[in-house]
Amino acid sequence: MKNYMSVLKTVQLFKGIEESDLQPLLSCLSAKAIQYGKGQTVFSSGERIERFGIVLSGEVQVVQDDYYGNRSILAKIDIGNLFGESFACAEMKTLPVSVITTTESELLFIDCHRLAVPCAKACGFHSRLIQNMLSIVSMKNISLTQKIEFTSKRSTREKLMAYLSAEAKKAGSSRFCIPFNRQELADYLSVERSAMSAELSKLRDDGVLKFHKNQFELL
Repeated sequence: MKNYMSVLKTVQLFKGIEESDLQPLLSCLSAKAIQYGKGQTVFSSGERIERFGIVLSGEVQVVQDDYYGNRSILAKIDIGNLFGESFACAEMKTLPVSVITTTESELLFIDCHRLAVPCAKACGFHSRLIQNMLSIVSMKNISLTQKIEFTSKRSTREKLMAYLSAEAKKAGSSRFCIPFNRQELADYLSVERSAMSAELSKLRDDGVLKFHKNQFELL
């Protein structure tokens, strides 16, 4: 775990906790790190989870597959960020999504019950952790609301422009990179890849934007 101390210091869940206290804290939470290969399933839809994860290295996606096998990407989680915390803390009987690694990854798992309930040692960490977790869940709700705004647009063109405009605003520049390749972007916006690619070409020909792979510029 010492190898990832620099990552742990950036995790929002541990905000306000001294570096010297992190190791005792992780011990109190019975945190466990597990390595995964690319494309492995971390959590499967339909199972029940009591722990959530933190990405120490690599990346995971939260996805949802419908009855016909169509996939929608709900979120892409990179280094230092949490996944599965809402489902674990809500004690849902069945998980409605799956979590899959997109690269070789090392993930840290924490039991939600140990975070919420003070231990026998009466560690002073728990109240701070709960405050931090509330902040994380609130921000993710805002992010999910924004995704709903993108996908509720009627046309592929409107979905693309709503998403790309939000990414430009987030970057504070008309030039920016997005965290998705073409298929992932189509899955995120719930559109057909071919239709989306055609619309991107039209937007470029109309002088609305420029792009190369995952690099975009709004004109």
